[in-house]
Amino acid sequence: MNLKHHRGIQVRNGDISEINDIIVVEDRFQILFNDVPVTDVIASRDQLRELGAGFVITEGLTRCVDKVKLDGDRILVYADCGCDIAKTKKELGSSGGISVLTEQGKVSSDIHITPEDVFSFSREIETEVWRKTGAVHCSVLFYEGKCVVKSSDVGRHNTVDKVVGHAILNKIDLSRCIIGCTGRQPAGMVKKDANAGIPIVISRAASTDKGIAAAKAAGITLVCFSRGDRFTIYTHPERILGV
Repeated sequence: MNLKHHRGIQVRNGDISEINDIIVVEDRFQILFNDVPVTDVIASRDQLRELGAGFVITEGLTRCVDKVKLDGDRILVYADCGCDIAKTKKELGSSGGISVLTEQGKVSSDIHITPEDVFSFSREIETEVWRKTGAVHCSVLFYEGKCVVKSSDVGRHNTVDKVVGHAILNKIDLSRCIIGCTGRQPAGMVKKDANAGIPIVISRAASTDKGIAAAKAAGITLVCFSRGDRFTIYTHPERILGV
């Protein structure tokens, strides 16, 4: 991820001092699916192959990815199976990004975790860049109880795409995964997890009414406000043993 330093004047407890702060760089990339432009995304310049692979999966454009190539600021994703981009509709999401209007997927998984797992996973929802700058969101993906990938980005949607893309490119079964996020969970975020087939979502932040409805319809266990010694389960609590 690109970082740079920028001069600032800090005021703290009445004291004024000059600081050299660490700032996150945001870039613009174009995602193409089978050589057809889909959208431009504002994102951080790392895990770009994962970003492309995850985007086409979480937006419901395809269920498989054959290869991903980088060409400057273009991310080219290829798959033998997938929808016709020319026939898809798009909408402006709650983050200001473009989402593809496809039918939301449904999750099928017999995975279960404990409240102690929720607390343990929640403590992992951070990255070094998040700690240094406070200017990024992050998502983490757990498989068989272990964290297999962490992603930071200026956009919360991008972090989901990146961890999903990592799983797709490394052939990890997403129906056995739990995702942890720093970002809130409106319908657009939940839809990404549903299309990826992830059964449990843990967020440090809140959801919206449409986000909760989307999780209920998709069969996702949605856990929010997972901070310190508390969390709130909004949908499908049967996957959290003992509650």
